[in-house]
Amino acid sequence: MSVVLLHGIGGPSWGELVPGALDWPMPGFCGTPALPAMTFPALAAALREALDARGIARVTLVGHSMGGMLAQEFIATWPDRVERLVLYATTPAFGGRDPAFAEAFLQARLGPLEGGRSMAQAAPEMLAGMFEAGADPDAASQASAALAAIPEAVYRETVRCLTTFDRRAELSRIGVPTLLIAGERDQAAPLKTMQRMATAIPGSRIVVVPGAGHLLHLERPVEFRAALLPFLSE
Repeated sequence: MSVVLLHGIGGPSWGELVPGALDWPMPGFCGTPALPAMTFPALAAALREALDARGIARVTLVGHSMGGMLAQEFIATWPDRVERLVLYATTPAFGGRDPAFAEAFLQARLGPLEGGRSMAQAAPEMLAGMFEAGADPDAASQASAALAAIPEAVYRETVRCLTTFDRRAELSRIGVPTLLIAGERDQAAPLKTMQRMATAIPGSRIVVVPGAGHLLHLERPVEFRAALLPFLSE
């Protein structure tokens, strides 16, 4: 079974959590060429090209946050290419219908850069609210390092791309075994939203990690692996 890890907007930070998995960087991350225009269809097409280049016909997708959105985009476009699906700390659409929500999000994510700070200087502020008490002491430094490594132009495009996502209408059409992993105190992908997703996806199951935030694979790696690995081995 081929497992592909799809990272969130903060960049790849999986480490060795899932041995043998392909940690695929989105275009523009980890020194890869950026897309002419970052859109979810373009990201999904780039992922398909990467799978084809490796001779991978069917795959298990593990998507965190924006990576979970990409996983939803991919399975909606090429359902025959997906064997299993893990949607972790993600949502089926960006925010609400009020444009003010998107404006506030963009300000929070891009505001620290507007004053001339670098990605490394702005990373701690951009990660505010992502971690909860009891997190692994190294979690914040790992997340900051991953975020600091993203080219600023790529980060800006990625943030704007995120605000365009909406695959709510496709949830009921997901026809593969699906696991949802949620942090109880996640502010970016609220537990109630993920519970509604689990209800909408036929036959899915959800695992909630008590007290965890949005980056629980970093803050609670033991609990994250305990939630994920049994599903991958079924």
